[in-house]
Amino acid sequence: KRRGSPHIFPMTGRDMIPYDPAHDPKAQEARVMQRNEAQVERGFWAKLRRNVGRLPFLADAVGAYYCAFDPRTPRPVKAMLLAALAYFVVPSDMIPDFVAGLGFTDDATVLFATIRIVSGHITDRHRDQARNRLAALGLHRRVAEQQAATSQSHPQTPGETPPDTAGDA
Repeated sequence: KRRGSPHIFPMTGRDMIPYDPAHDPKAQEARVMQRNEAQVERGFWAKLRRNVGRLPFLADAVGAYYCAFDPRTPRPVKAMLLAALAYFVVPSDMIPDFVAGLGFTDDATVLFATIRIVSGHITDRHRDQARNRLAALGLHRRVAEQQAATSQSHPQTPGETPPDTAGDA
């Protein structure tokens, strides 16, 4: 067989079908990202203050905010974070926030899952910015209380690695 034949070298989906990001229906369009960014800028801090006791990953959410607005964050990561943060901020979503007991759950779940997916891009600098902002808002005590409650409800056994809480203090 000839060199380069698909039977000799494994192929990926991108080898078989030329990839053009400009025509990728999954890619976030600039206007969608701009809309999400505007929604997040308008409503993130107010929603955070209203739900501070209900968001067990408060410091992570604020770190994700700073990652989303960091010009050094890769565009796909920024798009995912802005979409999740916009979903968190917008009151009319899959389950509206006014539905007792459930309205906030979907928002928090989407945001938490997205943060975990892109956690490698949330840097120490973003965590430092989050800590500083939470301190300025007087919410740093709430984060410490949440961490203490989490460590009490999930006690560490000898030899066990503690949960990843870098930057949450």
